[in-house]
Amino acid sequence: MKIVVAPDSFKESLTARQVADTIAAACRRHLPDAELVTLPMADGGEGTSQSLVDALGGHWRQLGVSGPLGEPVQARYGLVGDLAIIEMAEASGLHRVAADRRDVLSACSYGTGQLLDDALEQGVRRIIIGLGGSATNDAGAGMLTALGARFLDARGRAIPRGGIGLAELDRIDLTALHPRLTEVDIVVACDVDNPLTGPRGASAVFGPQKGASRAQVATLDRNLAHFAGLAGKATATELDAVPGAGAAGGMGAALIGFAGARLRPGIDIVAEAVGLAQACRDADLVITGEGRIDSQSVAGKTPVGVARIARQAGVERVIAIAGCLGEGSDLVYQHGIDAVFDCLHQLASQQEILRDGEQNLRQTADAVARLIARLRDI
Repeated sequence: MKIVVAPDSFKESLTARQVADTIAAACRRHLPDAELVTLPMADGGEGTSQSLVDALGGHWRQLGVSGPLGEPVQARYGLVGDLAIIEMAEASGLHRVAADRRDVLSACSYGTGQLLDDALEQGVRRIIIGLGGSATNDAGAGMLTALGARFLDARGRAIPRGGIGLAELDRIDLTALHPRLTEVDIVVACDVDNPLTGPRGASAVFGPQKGASRAQVATLDRNLAHFAGLAGKATATELDAVPGAGAAGGMGAALIGFAGARLRPGIDIVAEAVGLAQACRDADLVITGEGRIDSQSVAGKTPVGVARIARQAGVERVIAIAGCLGEGSDLVYQHGIDAVFDCLHQLASQQEILRDGEQNLRQTADAVARLIARLRDI
């Protein structure tokens, strides 16, 4: 029996490698004769650069940059020949801000721009940038500012950083924008297809996850719409309704409009790099998963992407293990997943769930492996 273990990370709890190793260990205990292939996955969110650097044999470059709220942080990106692999969460991720300090109105993507600027100065010709896990909702204005763009109010002054500052935007000055930004091939590894604004836009869907109240969501959505109008004039590109423009608080829109970037499902980029399809060709079972499976999982997230690739390779059984389940989790059954198991065994606070993530996963993985062994023997 061949089992491919290909999960994503459990955000803020376990890396994709830790999840994969924990599931594989359970399979070894109860299916000792099984052939196991572990492939830590990512879909553009946290862990994307790690998966790609590991798969492609790259190395890391680390530098000090500005965090989401302006504090100095150490961030890294991967280099593989003339390819830079950047993860937005490294500099501008939600995990960079303590839960009691999160401020989606002021959070800024400037640090991500510093990583891009450094990569351009290294002479890279290709860039892959993963957009998941961001703390920001500033339409990438901070990132573009770090690259030389100027976002000005009616008096010619720089607008405040963060999504709140976009309300004051009157003019975008691109005269000092890094000249190589549009010369390199930029591919955005994106795990969502949301537009910039509206009911499925960046603010409405992802703002609450970053701490935005209902009133703040409405404010941020208006500000993004205002930005889209001015950015459209500056770039001659209609950005508002482009699928994926709403990724990472509108960073997708900035990269499409100002850098000529192409958006690709992050799961496809990582799957190609790690050889998922090839590994699945003679597999009997694929086990995937992520921290939370809900209605968003069908919009480009790892478990559904892995299931799609596994089915195309001829795998008949796909199981997912989730840290927890949310509303709409049953939708994944329409996308190639046969069964979903969650890791919540008792009532607990979010802090306790994140703290006990490895123990909870070990218990669930053990139960799943026992079930597989028992069914195989029937």
